[in-house]
Amino acid sequence: MDPNNGSIPSAEEVLASYHLPQVKPQWLNCNYGKHIVKGNFLTLSAKPKTVEMGEWIAHQVVDHWRMLITFIKLVHDREEDGSSICNSRKCPKMSAGASHSFTWLNSRLQPVEIPAYEYLSLVQRYISGKIDDGNLFPTDPAGVSFADNPTFCTPLPESGPDWIGKRSGFPQNFMETCQTIFRQMFRVYAHLYWSHFDDMFCLNLEKSMNSCFSHFILTATTLGLLKKTDLEPMQPLIDLWAALGTFPQGCKAYEIANISVGNLLIQKAGGPPSS
Repeated sequence: MDPNNGSIPSAEEVLASYHLPQVKPQWLNCNYGKHIVKGNFLTLSAKPKTVEMGEWIAHQVVDHWRMLITFIKLVHDREEDGSSICNSRKCPKMSAGASHSFTWLNSRLQPVEIPAYEYLSLVQRYISGKIDDGNLFPTDPAGVSFADNPTFCTPLPESGPDWIGKRSGFPQNFMETCQTIFRQMFRVYAHLYWSHFDDMFCLNLEKSMNSCFSHFILTATTLGLLKKTDLEPMQPLIDLWAALGTFPQGCKAYEIANISVGNLLIQKAGGPPSS
């Protein structure tokens, strides 16, 4: 709603507020927003009743990193001649379109802009280091716990402060660290869409990336790993997928989408894509 006059902005006005380039990105054409499989990815994101939340979030972090690293390597790994798809000439900074760029903290904890290639190197080192840290992601099976099911048992009493994952041995900063990891993974996806979607399309991998990213968004929003403000660089695609039914009604991803904008994008592409 417009705070000045109380009116609700039109879909065209909201779309204009995204400050998209005059020639819209290819991935905003619904004909290129298809997935490799049909179905509801929400079933893969929602926590099973018998799984402790910390265990489920840890599983999701590892699983989504495993999927994303495949796309990172495609644009980051060097060929025999030393070239790479993502390089300092093509991507002088880690960005997601003209309106969003991402910084990294240097040794003095100052935010600095660096080439996307270097940012991707640091992201891989950071996330892999966190996942391999046994204090942050304990792997001792003796520490695994299960969610209490009040139908069959009385929940165990907790002593002292509580946090997500405490019962399974995850540290107090576990949730905060997982949110940071998901935020970094989102930035990588955003850069891949804005700067390398054509490369994925040429490799016939755009449907695979769409499938992984829509699953990622559902997981991030369902488990509270990303805030709406974190998602701004890809908000138009979230709107589009919600309108197309990729995000089912009632889920968090659907709730933060602007369906009118999604329908407008579908209209601009000439109607829904053929199945």
